[in-house]
Amino acid sequence: MTKLFCFGLGYSAEALARRLATAGWTIAGTARTPEGVARIASFGYEAILFDGLTAAPQGTASLESATHVLISASPDEQGDPVLRLHGDDLARAANLRWIGYLSTIGVYGNSDGQWIDETTTPQPRAERTRRRLEAENGWLAFGEASGKRVQVFRLGGIYGPGRSVVDDLRDGTARRIVKPNQVFNRIHVEDIATVLAAAANGAGRESVYNVTDDEPSPSQDVILLAARLMGVEAPPEIPFETADLSPMARSFYADNRRVRNRRLHDDLGVTLAFPTYREGIAGILAGTEG
Repeated sequence: MTKLFCFGLGYSAEALARRLATAGWTIAGTARTPEGVARIASFGYEAILFDGLTAAPQGTASLESATHVLISASPDEQGDPVLRLHGDDLARAANLRWIGYLSTIGVYGNSDGQWIDETTTPQPRAERTRRRLEAENGWLAFGEASGKRVQVFRLGGIYGPGRSVVDDLRDGTARRIVKPNQVFNRIHVEDIATVLAAAANGAGRESVYNVTDDEPSPSQDVILLAARLMGVEAPPEIPFETADLSPMARSFYADNRRVRNRRLHDDLGVTLAFPTYREGIAGILAGTEG
């Protein structure tokens, strides 16, 4: 039996779970609330409550038969909750062959728009990205100490069906905020699933991968394209300096970088179905998954 256990079976993990379940894998996953657990169970998966504060006995039992584990749960002030509360379970899991940790390209910090890759030293500036980098290092150290295979995946801005500028334009919440020379890397959720499936099936020799599209681009360009394809009027431009943004939203504009994904292609052997936002937006509108 091949079994994937997901700590935090959310948007990205669900895409991987769907793909692997179709291939005959057994799926288990956690959620923080009873409502989330019920949602996971509705897919026919083993559903476990894990709030990140205390260990989940059902999770301990389930991990005994897990062959693959994906961690998408966020670190907290005390560090990574999975490593803290279930690290010993994972170290003892005799069938476990692979651990994947979902991180963010935010750990790199700011490069003033210059190109960077996995060899670039991370310099996170926000507390949440500093925690992510600490969690990455904790998992890589765990792999060294336990002998388990651990791979870290630094994700760009995640989008896909139900979570894109297409949805924002439809519900009237899209805002075309313009900050000159600012670019972002994105990644379609189905391309994340392709990358993770390749790694879980044994591809790749590296321990850290940038999981991004091929073309970092300004956010206003994405909105313009989506509006044109949908046949609707694009929202007016809003200068970043005068935009009414939450501290969290504003922090995303603090770092400007272009992230290379060559290792994803050359080492994992992945071809992206949505290499730029153009294919991604068109695919969402066409209802395709790659």
